[in-house]
Amino acid sequence: MRELSQEELRSCCASTEWVSAVAAGRPYRDAGELVTAGQAAVAGLSWEGVEEALAAHPRIGERPAGNDTEAAWSRREQSGTAGADPAILDAIAQGNLAYERRFGHVYLICATGRRAEEMLDILLARLANDEETERKIVRDELSKIVKLRLAKLWEGR
Repeated sequence: MRELSQEELRSCCASTEWVSAVAAGRPYRDAGELVTAGQAAVAGLSWEGVEEALAAHPRIGERPAGNDTEAAWSRREQSGTAGADPAILDAIAQGNLAYERRFGHVYLICATGRRAEEMLDILLARLANDEETERKIVRDELSKIVKLRLAKLWEGR
C-alpha cells in the first residue's frame, strides 16, 4: 500500500480536479490500481481540468527549467528533440504558435520515444482537426503521459 502525496500526484498531472480524484482513492495497493485510477480521472476531467493540466506542459522543443520531478520528466520525455536539426526545431516552434492560435492551448503529444521529425509531422496534421476531434486527441495524449508518469512515480524514477 502506498500513500502518495498530492504534490507527488501533481507531478503526473497538474489538474487540481485530477489530483483530488486520484488522491481520494489512496492508498493504492499496486501500480496497476494507481494507473487505473489515474486513467479514470483523466477520462472524467472537465475540459477546464484538461486545460489546467495543459498549462503545466512545456511546448514541444522547449526544455523546461527547474529541478522538480515534472520538469525532469518533461526533459526526458522530449529527448527526441535534443540534438534535432535546427530547421526542424524552428518548424516545431512555428507549428506550436500556429497550434496555440488555432486551439488556444499548448500542443500536447506523448513525446516519449518520438523523434522531433515525427512530432512535427503529427503537429502539422493535427492543425487540420476540428475542435471536437482535437479535444479527444488531447485527452488521449494526456492519458498516455499520465500513465507513464504514474508508473515512474510508483517505481520512484
